[in-house]
Amino acid sequence: MSEHLPPTIDPVAAARWQSAAPAASPWLHEEVARRMEGRLQWIRQAPAAWCHWEPVRGGLEGHALVAQRYPQAACAVYEHPAREAAAREALGAKWWARWRTAAPRFGLPEAASVHMLWSNMALHTAADPQALIAQWHRAIAVDGFLMFSCLGPDTVRELHALYRDLGWPPAGHALTDMHDWGDMLVQGGFAEPVVDMERITLTFATPQRALQELRELGVNLHPQRFAGLRGRGWRARLEQAMAQRLASPQHDGQIALTFEIVYGHAFKPAPRVRVEANSTISLQDMRAMLRERT
Repeated sequence: MSEHLPPTIDPVAAARWQSAAPAASPWLHEEVARRMEGRLQWIRQAPAAWCHWEPVRGGLEGHALVAQRYPQAACAVYEHPAREAAAREALGAKWWARWRTAAPRFGLPEAASVHMLWSNMALHTAADPQALIAQWHRAIAVDGFLMFSCLGPDTVRELHALYRDLGWPPAGHALTDMHDWGDMLVQGGFAEPVVDMERITLTFATPQRALQELRELGVNLHPQRFAGLRGRGWRARLEQAMAQRLASPQHDGQIALTFEIVYGHAFKPAPRVRVEANSTISLQDMRAMLRERT
């Protein structure tokens, strides 16, 4: 695996961000959700039940698109406790009445209870992504599938280079390469992972607008980030450097930043247990193997 594989995330800072992140869906998250939803056209079997993992940050408009595609599917919603009230307000019974289907169930999905788990733009902020993937694997039924997206290592590469040139600590935590996500999915029990990426260039009229957008998307979780608060002088120096170095002639002199978007999906196969002199398997896996034989 690559050198960018976590842990490059401060778990304390990650937990703090999870609790303090705005209860809103950033524009980029909604755009990625729209593109990811378009990939569902290649899934032949519609899920009977699906789970949206943290929809408030992941994209409420994206949630509506998936709900429209699968109007007969039961829906479960897991949202971080800090934003669960916002999720209930946005996705409660009145909202779902427009689609003439049952209101979603809130809370952690039960084991093997959903046929699709949808996670948009969340995985790159997990301090322990393997543990999160294990949670998803537990929730998905055999032959169900995972759909996810996250940021890749080329994200805001221009800003990373600027910080290095100025002799500053890293501008953000290192992000995981798409090939490593594929490896982690297999290690987590998934099969046939398909992971790909695209780059999106966003432009901003001013450095101030670019920094505002970045604050809405997330924060620097790198363990070696600046240890304390910076003053107005530092902020002015950063804005001046961005205006001088990141203005793109190809984009009429606007600030241009690259975002690498990683998309992935994988299936949960029937469990295969190696039989030894003494073997222990879970009741869930035993039931799945018996269903596979019938």
